[in-house]
Amino acid sequence: MSASPLVSAAELAEHLDDPDWRIIDCRFDLKQPDAGEAAYREGHIPGALYAHLDRDLSGPITPASGRHPLPDPHTLCATFSRWGIDADTQVICYDTHANAYAGRLWWLLRWLGHERLAVLDGGMKAWESSNYAFDTTVPQIAATVFRGNPRNDMLVTTHEIAAQLDSHTHCLIDVRTAERFAGEKELLDPVAGHIPGARNLPYQSNLDAGDCYLPPEALKKMYRRVLDDIAPDHCIVMCGSGVTACQSLIALELAGMSGAKLYAGSWSEWIRDSARTVAVGGK
Repeated sequence: MSASPLVSAAELAEHLDDPDWRIIDCRFDLKQPDAGEAAYREGHIPGALYAHLDRDLSGPITPASGRHPLPDPHTLCATFSRWGIDADTQVICYDTHANAYAGRLWWLLRWLGHERLAVLDGGMKAWESSNYAFDTTVPQIAATVFRGNPRNDMLVTTHEIAAQLDSHTHCLIDVRTAERFAGEKELLDPVAGHIPGARNLPYQSNLDAGDCYLPPEALKKMYRRVLDDIAPDHCIVMCGSGVTACQSLIALELAGMSGAKLYAGSWSEWIRDSARTVAVGGK
């Protein structure tokens, strides 16, 4: 398939029996961590394996980390090997939450150097609306050897964010809802607000009413308005814990604005230290 980070439901349906394609169901609910896996067992796209955000796509929480730290690269390689992924595997990720969780897997695979991957545009909604079949069988996949090397140029650390607070050379985009960004409503983290200087563009803005990504030109226009004259490779994307930000990184790729980085610790790591500055209000 093409190098696009998206695959349509129709194209996926044509490849359900392709042994070189691996489908991963990433459904998850932050408030009910077992709900996604339960939904998977009730019915999923045929041939799909299940990826649990906390168990498979995150590392252990520490006193200094955010809610969803990046997994250890060796552990992640072992997980991908268990799922039968190698350099020749086309990986397709999907969920029911605007590709917020599928985007995390997409980003993790890219972080380890895998390029043959895409998210299902429109997610489960697109699959259902096309009347394609579901299955309850958990597939038995032969293990492979996944070899990956972390590309840490795709990341920024909390220390680097703190050092750039007064810089006008970078743009920090916070993709949480406007209410959370402004500090008006916070249901997930103990401190409300945002990092000073951050700009708000909720990840839902990337999608149309059918949960499909907007056309590339529309995305480019939207992000250019936020970035002003800052180059995409000086853009940093964050959220609450480094998960939904990945969905916006896909949007930037679609817009032809490659090079943006992920602040993996995001808001939940920033507020671990009460000495770090917090802002409220604004957009």
